[in-house]
Amino acid sequence: MNDILTQAKNVLELEARSIMEVKDRIDESFEHAVDIIFDSSGRVVVTGMGKSGLICKKIAATLASTGTPAFFLHPADAIHGDLGMMVRGDVVLALSNSGETEEIKRLIPYIKRFGLPLICISGRIKSTLARNSDCFLDASIRKEACPFDLVPTVSTTVSLALGDALAMALLARRGFKEEDFALFHPGGSLGRRLTKVADLMHKDDEIPSVRDDKLMRDALYEMTIKRLGMTCVIDKDGKFVGIVTDGDLRRLLERYPDLLDKKVKDVMTHNPKTVSQNEIAAKAVEIMELYAITSLVCIDSEEKPAGVIHLHDLLKAGVV
Repeated sequence: MNDILTQAKNVLELEARSIMEVKDRIDESFEHAVDIIFDSSGRVVVTGMGKSGLICKKIAATLASTGTPAFFLHPADAIHGDLGMMVRGDVVLALSNSGETEEIKRLIPYIKRFGLPLICISGRIKSTLARNSDCFLDASIRKEACPFDLVPTVSTTVSLALGDALAMALLARRGFKEEDFALFHPGGSLGRRLTKVADLMHKDDEIPSVRDDKLMRDALYEMTIKRLGMTCVIDKDGKFVGIVTDGDLRRLLERYPDLLDKKVKDVMTHNPKTVSQNEIAAKAVEIMELYAITSLVCIDSEEKPAGVIHLHDLLKAGVV
């Protein structure tokens, strides 16, 4: 067992060290690659064979999900009829550790004929692919993790890391935000957490609301019929000035036996926590967890209640 653990740790250490060595080699070529992709009017066509091809699929998916249109093109399929998937304005990102992968080498004349910029990630700067590229990203390694120095392990890890670095640099260059990310991830738990508050909150007539000069019995009635466990408190101009919750009622009843006959403004909670309707739902969850509350009011530009989001809404939507 100790031998197994030692071997596993050696693999991880070798891959981690190789990534750090690549980090030290990052230079103007990387900036050039980012510029080429950012300035293009088309997609990034990511291509590679075998294990590199699998890494290409992941890089293409990461680029596409972070604002850079991209897709994977199998080089063997390309030379057998799929070249039409590439159009002028596209950029080709080719991965080959040796830089001599036959199927990719056969693509080079067509890439040049179409006038497409070619970026390569390779371990050999003097390879055919590197010599014919507009931008070369050095993914060279000392050795693979396998004892025969043959199985693609460290080389594929380094290539994947470089692809991730490209995607994140482009994300920053484009000013890509969380809400943009949500647009590309509508499904699954990730997409649910990135849903906007505005998409889940109660609006218009569903908002529990009572004037601050009304009696607490009016507030109780509003809370009962709207069934959100709270009510917004507004002034004569409709501006949000406070809140009354179920918890407030229980605490106030201990202090005021005549609570229902008191004015709302005399017992309401002032300056309650709020959330912007443009925030992602995960932010609402964060605020609720931090302050141990179950409802948040959303205020519009006129300081009026635009909506109310409840913990139950977040649970129902699968955000929590």
